[in-house]
Amino acid sequence: MNPASATIVSEKESEERMSPEKQHSTPEKKHSSPEEKPKSTDTPPTIADEKDSTAESETELLLILHLNKAPISQTDSVSEKCLNESEKLPVSPKETAGEEAEKATATVKMQNTAEENYDFSSNGANGKLIVLKPSPSVTNLDQSFDSIVSPGTGRQSGYLVSSESGLTMVDEAWERLRKSFVYVKGKPVGTLAAIDPSAEALNYNQVFVRDFFPSGLACLMKSPPEPEIVKNFLLKTLYLQGWEKRIDNFTLGEGVMPASFKVLYDSHRGKDTLIADFGGRAIGRVAPVDSGFWWIILLRSYTRCTRDHTLSELPEGIYGYPIKIQSLFFFALRCAQQMLKPEGGGKELIERIDKRITALRFHIQNYYWLDFTQLNNIYRYHTEEYSHTAVNKFNVIPDSIPDWVFDFMPLRGGYLIGNVSPARMDFRWFLVGNCVAILSSLATPAQATAIMDLIEERWEDLIGEMPLKITYPALEGHQWRIVTGCDPKNTRWSYHNGGTWPVLLWLLTAACIKSGRPQIAKRAIELVEQRLSKDGWPEYYDGKTGRYVGKQARKYQTWSIAGYLVAKMMIENPSNLLMISLEEDKKKAKPRLTRSTSWSC
Repeated sequence: MNPASATIVSEKESEERMSPEKQHSTPEKKHSSPEEKPKSTDTPPTIADEKDSTAESETELLLILHLNKAPISQTDSVSEKCLNESEKLPVSPKETAGEEAEKATATVKMQNTAEENYDFSSNGANGKLIVLKPSPSVTNLDQSFDSIVSPGTGRQSGYLVSSESGLTMVDEAWERLRKSFVYVKGKPVGTLAAIDPSAEALNYNQVFVRDFFPSGLACLMKSPPEPEIVKNFLLKTLYLQGWEKRIDNFTLGEGVMPASFKVLYDSHRGKDTLIADFGGRAIGRVAPVDSGFWWIILLRSYTRCTRDHTLSELPEGIYGYPIKIQSLFFFALRCAQQMLKPEGGGKELIERIDKRITALRFHIQNYYWLDFTQLNNIYRYHTEEYSHTAVNKFNVIPDSIPDWVFDFMPLRGGYLIGNVSPARMDFRWFLVGNCVAILSSLATPAQATAIMDLIEERWEDLIGEMPLKITYPALEGHQWRIVTGCDPKNTRWSYHNGGTWPVLLWLLTAACIKSGRPQIAKRAIELVEQRLSKDGWPEYYDGKTGRYVGKQARKYQTWSIAGYLVAKMMIENPSNLLMISLEEDKKKAKPRLTRSTSWSC
């Protein structure tokens, strides 16, 4: 693969590539995903009690998964050397004094967007700011596309017409995925978020940790596998998470993975430089809370595919950052549980993970589950019950149940609701949380079957004309104003508010195969193949049935392309599921109830 086929640009398009001195002055917007904003995750914002059983997950995982005694910045040479000598495990690498000093001062600054293309290391140019230019190892963005004339129109576009060009949709997807590769020192380290020549780059010209996940899976599932880019990505992001992370006067905790990074050329040092974003340039400065979880899950997938345990056995190998996305948190815990070894303090961590997994499984399976029977029970709840005998444990007010739930809930089927907190339940459907729960075995086999039943029963609502609806239903009116802050991008049935995201096809396919219902996934794939390529591989669709390309959707979105490829490869070879699926833990046990030490006869 020629590195020139990918492009790292600065914050504006071709006019700024002609004028590098302007690159540092362009404001950058945060590219979001279906799961990133709190209002769009599987655990949307609620007023939760401090005693909520999930409120401690952030602190607990930080304690559980953090074992490093020395800052990662002192060990980042490990990842650098692994990239150069990927065939062997680095052991006690030595660096020159200059390299040690340079890496010891590596800092990611989050002060002003106008400073983003400068190197702030005190070692560079006697402390002076150095303008970082686009890497010379890549070429102009527009040159990364073949010039193609659409038959019958004479109009050029970036869309490959499969029927006329001889390329199948899968061939086109692979070609576009490869053109999104980003290189450092001639080695692939990730994929651009999108390559849309018709729109301003903004921060879609960066490598996002979460967005790369389906791209990494596609490379691992390919026959034969191409694991190099996945390994390099894991090492580079591990290197970046060891940097000091500042937003204004605040320093983020150790172990936080970046939301994204980009490659710029440092003319002073004569080499490519990585610039990471830990949320300081995002809209609303949203921290990358889920990046660490996706990193851990991808590390396990890489290990399962390659049988290469060198990465997972590195001292800094599996330390992520905690969030309250319950199913993803559970998935990451179980992946970490499999990769940890008892030696070197790992035994205590494994024991802590075991306890947390047991408690979390019990909480989600019992309190987040909703089917017709449970809905009827909640509808008949009494309120303000006292003592351990209370049935309405969270004091949910039956009148707070929204009307749409009664019509939406079929007699056959069920799902894990969005959130549970004292006196309130978020009854919305979130596809990511339910599918991840199936893959991680957080949902029981019976619950997984019921989730598939619900998708079939409510196909028009959850799938529609273009898969897949990220959440159902959309927020409207007063609710929309309160929850989204009148966000014009998140109007009803758009973007995170009931929008349709093709990337989720891989997640649905994996959940369907594990649940023994591959026909559901095949039906969804057929719908995608009717339009996705013709529409230019958009980021998302709008409308109640997903009929319209999203009003602000980017074309040639890399994870839409990769999501389709992963879904196709899993349907054609279901054994690929083993890379991302966890079987039910046979050793699980119900939490034991013990008498309090304060109890006396």
